[in-house]
Amino acid sequence: MKDFHQTQTANIWMQKVFDAKSARQGRVVRRSLRDIDNIVGREQFETEIRRRGYHAVRNGDQVVVFCNNQPVQVMC
Repeated sequence: MKDFHQTQTANIWMQKVFDAKSARQGRVVRRSLRDIDNIVGREQFETEIRRRGYHAVRNGDQVVVFCNNQPVQVMC
């Protein structure tokens, strides 16, 4: 179980991700999977993305979050 400091750090990190200018404008944010796993945990991050109605894709160690509720299509 995470202690209070770890939980607060995770909450602050998550808040900063979605408070980024590009996120507020409905564009994309990109984060490393390593940071997601080490700071908040993949399950909590995915839960927050779903809660907001956003979508995310992973390529290698990078996760791209589409900060809007528009459909995502892979072009090629």
